[in-house]
Amino acid sequence: MTIRTLSIDTKNKISEEIIMKGWVNSRRDHGGLIFIDVRDHTGVTQLVFQPEHPEAFAVAEQLRDEYVISATGTVKERAEGLKNPNIESGAIEVVVSDLTILNRSEPLPVQLHGEAQSSEDVRLRYRYLDLRRPKMQTMLKKRAQYYKMMRDFMESHAFTEVTTPILANSSPEGARDFLVPSRVHPGKFYALPQAPQQFKQLLMVGGVSRYYQLATCFRDEDPRADRLYGDFYQLDLEMAFVEDGEEVRVTTEPLIKQLVTEFGKKKLLAEEIPRIPYQEAMDRYGSDKPDLRFGMELVDLSDALRATEFGVFKSTLQAGGVVKAIRVENAAAMSRSQIDQFTEIAKSEGAGGLAYLTYENGEVKSPITKFLSEAELTAIRSKTGAKDGDVVFFGADTRTTANKVLGRLRNEFADHFGLKDPNVVALAWIVDFPFYEWDDKANKLDFGHNPFSMPKGGIGALKSEDKQAILADQFDMVMNGYEVCSGAVRNHNPDVMYEVFGALGYDRTYVDAKFGAMINAFKYGAPPHAGCAFGIDRIFMVLMGEENIREIIAFPKNGSGVDVMMDSPSEVDPIQLKELGIASPTVSHT
Repeated sequence: MTIRTLSIDTKNKISEEIIMKGWVNSRRDHGGLIFIDVRDHTGVTQLVFQPEHPEAFAVAEQLRDEYVISATGTVKERAEGLKNPNIESGAIEVVVSDLTILNRSEPLPVQLHGEAQSSEDVRLRYRYLDLRRPKMQTMLKKRAQYYKMMRDFMESHAFTEVTTPILANSSPEGARDFLVPSRVHPGKFYALPQAPQQFKQLLMVGGVSRYYQLATCFRDEDPRADRLYGDFYQLDLEMAFVEDGEEVRVTTEPLIKQLVTEFGKKKLLAEEIPRIPYQEAMDRYGSDKPDLRFGMELVDLSDALRATEFGVFKSTLQAGGVVKAIRVENAAAMSRSQIDQFTEIAKSEGAGGLAYLTYENGEVKSPITKFLSEAELTAIRSKTGAKDGDVVFFGADTRTTANKVLGRLRNEFADHFGLKDPNVVALAWIVDFPFYEWDDKANKLDFGHNPFSMPKGGIGALKSEDKQAILADQFDMVMNGYEVCSGAVRNHNPDVMYEVFGALGYDRTYVDAKFGAMINAFKYGAPPHAGCAFGIDRIFMVLMGEENIREIIAFPKNGSGVDVMMDSPSEVDPIQLKELGIASPTVSHT
């Protein structure tokens, strides 16, 4: 039996007879000769059909793009002037003596070759064809290498891979659950896990020292460029007998650095990853996931402007708010229309407008300069470090809103001025998150992230009257402005669990009903434990230099959360609904 030769190996087979199988990448008929580029998953090789082999030549005349073929022929070295240095097999060609069409292809509805691409919806509808593109083939191979590197690291650090259930129970992870009705138990539902949180903590109780899993997670969140809809993947891990989040951070840092430098071939902004408290990140960068590849930090001018007579600033400060600023270097050349665009962005984040000062030719220009004293203008210049060519933009509001507005503008300015070096990766740990946060929509106090974290100071901290001052032993890793990891020291004490929920008005009965398995388990010698979960899709997206996360997944749903290839979600047979005890929904087509 002759074994199939892959395109990448043909250069080593000169003068040998081989069999190649693949897709017709292109066809060129030169009259007396026919040239076919055949493509497999390793590359492209040129096949030559000559009249000396009339049967093969006749079949070659029928070939069209994307036909699936098997060709037998002899490998020949190309003449010196005909070699193609741009492809792996460019020094050889295969003179075909026998050709079989394995399958034919209709004209493709998507563009596979060249720079022009079909629309995303068309590409996703025909994803099985879109995956034939070299870029997508490379993406799938690189993702497999990426998974292997993670597994190798985890195994070498004594972690045990354990799979956890997909049909699970509802869990408060901050997003909507996907519910699965039970046929065997009418009226009851499973939930697809938003994360393996409870199971991995139970593994710690079960005596597993270090657990990990490349886990599939399910969340009914709106899709966006950096977040897949429905299912996504995490490197989930947990470590027993750990009482400090720093131990988790120190253990996992080398893996992320290795992925950045060895796998992604990118440069780390700094070898030492900073630890930044949550509130400091919000005050300096206006975000709890700051991109550190550029500076442009927020500057608090409240004290310097405390006596100002400028109405907007004065009323804000008197109401207990703040006046903050951000200096954008070399922005003085921005047009009025560009500033108007940034003003609209500021308004979308809750600002009433966007005041600014332009420093140009030794002068300060702005509609607001006449409302500011010379001393105030001097203080603004001094504190922001503004110089000729710069623009200083202001945020005057509550501290939360001012940070949010300027944080968004900081990111937008960096995009506009090209400050995000794609070859550099900036990492940071954000620590000391608030345990509780005020939910404006629900008008009540709620968990900042989830209830499974240990409050700093333990049960004693929960006695504080100012619940929003309580900090969680919780942390995130940030990569180039994306949150790529969330972790914490876990709550392993039943009394603390009851107290955590009691602060929000939930009684013991509620906690027992929601988290009975965990509460009971914690009564039987649960060790202290901590862990985290890395969003491996998002990390892979950054390392591959993509801005749309759907580009790095084999079969993603579109921006509306629809699988246009499989027509999902879809209606189901009424008989299935009847079996599940679910009434057929009334669908309005108006």
